[in-house]
Amino acid sequence: MKTVLKLLMAMALFGSLALADDIEAEKDKIMRSLQAFNYFIEADKAYKKGNYQEAVKLFKKSCDGGVAWGCAGLGYMYEYGQGVKQDYFKSVEFYKKGCDDEKVGGCTGLGYMYYEGKGVKQDYFKAVELYKKGCNGGNALGCGFLGYMYEYGQGVKKETNKALEYYGKACDMKL
Repeated sequence: MKTVLKLLMAMALFGSLALADDIEAEKDKIMRSLQAFNYFIEADKAYKKGNYQEAVKLFKKSCDGGVAWGCAGLGYMYEYGQGVKQDYFKSVEFYKKGCDDEKVGGCTGLGYMYYEGKGVKQDYFKAVELYKKGCNGGNALGCGFLGYMYEYGQGVKKETNKALEYYGKACDMKL
């Protein structure tokens, strides 16, 4: 009986130590995510002040930390050559990184690259798909571009009612 009690106590002790390790690992993960998001906020401030090199550096840190909008910001900087040499291929790379899986931050920018054929082969159908992902993820610009695609029948059948629906969504999101 004493052996069983000792065994149970040992299991409880080691189990709680393992749980503590799991909690500590989760805490570290959350702290890294908060830091990455803070880099994004600081990048946005630097961008608004016209300090593009600093914005690029901070968007990169944010993107590396898993913040989709940080990747999208970096994609934008490469698309327009702000703080870096203009490079459509790198722009597409970062927009894709910000649009992977459940992330939607870079989807609208990536859609625009497909619409214009910048760094990728022009593809209105792909642009529509990406604008939809952005719009469904709460990106007002994605909704506005999607409205445009329906208004002019680019990559979709021309449908004025659908265009108005997406323009309305964009307005509701304060585009």
